[in-house]
Amino acid sequence: MSVSTSVTARRMVAAALAAGALVGSASVSASAADPRFDRSHVAISRVQSDAPGFDDRSARSLNAEWVEITNSGRRGINLDGWTLSDRDGNRYTFHHYRLGGRATVRIHTGYGRDTSRDLYQDRRNEVWDNRSDAATLRTERGRFVDSVSWGRHHDRDDNRGHGRDDHRGHGGDDHRGHGGH
Repeated sequence: MSVSTSVTARRMVAAALAAGALVGSASVSASAADPRFDRSHVAISRVQSDAPGFDDRSARSLNAEWVEITNSGRRGINLDGWTLSDRDGNRYTFHHYRLGGRATVRIHTGYGRDTSRDLYQDRRNEVWDNRSDAATLRTERGRFVDSVSWGRHHDRDDNRGHGRDDHRGHGGDDHRGHGGH
């Protein structure tokens, strides 16, 4: 083998290794920036569809009806434009809200002052059906993130055929679940 062939072969190997490293680093960067990666850490963690006590449409009663959303990832996630809806089409849209890493937010049905831990839909009527309903979370582009359903027909509401009915009965209908991602 001549010296020039050896140098050419080494240059080709070096170029191939450099190209491989460049492609590898680009794919790592792309996956880290992919919003679907972050979204997989967000799930509906609990639902209290039936406020304890009498449903009288008072602020206390309406705010005791809620859905909790948890981000189990380390990084915060911008939920601006995401929606939380029920089976009847009632929809709450998140506006200018960022859910911190390893944090939970509770979305109440009634009126109140929004904080980092509690958001309010500002409704005057109950949203979640006490006996049978589904809470569905979607991104700003309408992509499915998670759903928790309870009562009759709950197996049809999870968009993947994995309905959950995790009724715990803590002073009302408290439904817990984890996204079947």
